[in-house]
Amino acid sequence: MQGALAGHRIHIFGASGAGTSTLGRALATVLASQHFDVDDFYWRPTDPPFRAKRSIPERRALMEAVFLPRRDWVLSGSVDSWSEGIDDRFTLAIFLDLDIETRLARLRAREALRLKGASRDAAEEMAAFLEWAAAYDDGLLPGRNRARHETWASELACPVLRLNSAPPVEVLVGRVLASLDAGRQLA
Repeated sequence: MQGALAGHRIHIFGASGAGTSTLGRALATVLASQHFDVDDFYWRPTDPPFRAKRSIPERRALMEAVFLPRRDWVLSGSVDSWSEGIDDRFTLAIFLDLDIETRLARLRAREALRLKGASRDAAEEMAAFLEWAAAYDDGLLPGRNRARHETWASELACPVLRLNSAPPVEVLVGRVLASLDAGRQLA
């Protein structure tokens, strides 16, 4: 499978909690590729995390140094508002969709683990993050939202595979592999 599907630069995006990182890691494993998460380039390392953003030029330069020139990789996360020079390298984009209740349940579980024993301030930050994540579909808060993702997806030069991410990750990986195989047969 690895040789037949080599040379793919896949970007997976969607709402927080839709499973972009989970699918990214699983897909990279099956493709014998490497997985990268946008958060590792967007945010400076801090303790606690997610406190200081890198500038857009810094993000792009770091991505260029770490993986962009490589022949294949899987990138999960949202780059839509700062993707210039990155999005033209994608060979496939995957837009994940998931109902708000499931997304928020996943995020609550993840954040509870991450913030176990954390301060009251951290709990308040988690509540604000969940409020922001819940607003993805209506786009009432700044940042990542469905309308922005839809517009960006429509402008990508590569194929965009849309998947509901409710099924198990193994099923989603199978759907992506089938899409890659179909694309290879058409080429």
